Amino acid sequence: MVGNWKMHGRIKENAALLTEVAAWASALQNDVHVGVCVPCPYLAQSQALLSESVVRWGIQDVSAHTHGAYTGEVAAEMAADFGVTYVIVGHSERRAYHRESPELVAEKARRALDARLTPIVCVGETLEQRELGSPERVIAEQLDAVLDAMTAEQVASIVIAYEPVWAIGTGKSATAEQAQDVHAFVRSKLAKTGAAADVVPVLYGGSVKPENAQELFAQQDIDGGLIGGASLKSKDFLAICQAAQTVLQ
Repeated sequence: MVGNWKMHGRIKENAALLTEVAAWASALQNDVHVGVCVPCPYLAQSQALLSESVVRWGIQDVSAHTHGAYTGEVAAEMAADFGVTYVIVGHSERRAYHRESPELVAEKARRALDARLTPIVCVGETLEQRELGSPERVIAEQLDAVLDAMTAEQVASIVIAYEPVWAIGTGKSATAEQAQDVHAFVRSKLAKTGAAADVVPVLYGGSVKPENAQELFAQQDIDGGLIGGASLKSKDFLAICQAAQTVLQ
């Protein structure tokens, strides 16, 4: 379970949220891993409040460069200085608003791996692409760029998140069956790389809520969630994590 705060947060509110998440996450089973990806200004705060807990922290993007005259960008090695575990790359908002290509996303994922961080590679289709009947083609294009740039060993070290763009921040969600179909497709793509497909977590990231979490997580190829708005409310985030624990029991 990884929370994506997006561009939200203030120091006082963050402290309350992170403290609450750390407190109850310790009671979850060891098989339920919890993380939060915060805006870069709050990395030091996250490290200070979470370093003694089971909750891992991360950032929402990383530069494709290691250093240099790239004003405003954050290198993977810089994030590593703050004890970061996860790096989200290729989120649909980055692809749409910043015109990030599949090849750029692949390079960012490799930079994260080079810094011994875990990239969470996001893939997904828009509503128009789904209605045209081409979600798998779109996802294959996004995913192939990443998989082709990595060895089987590197592929085994990433996380993939399927986020139907039409279900992000809209209150809509893919049905459990729709999500499972895409996750199964992603798993089949992973298997063709020679990597152990079953060791790569594939998360669902489209408006997961306490009300639909258990049904989603019960699907064979859905290993967890990349949680947006609900991760900003400790009660909702806890309920979603508990749904994952219930499925494992």
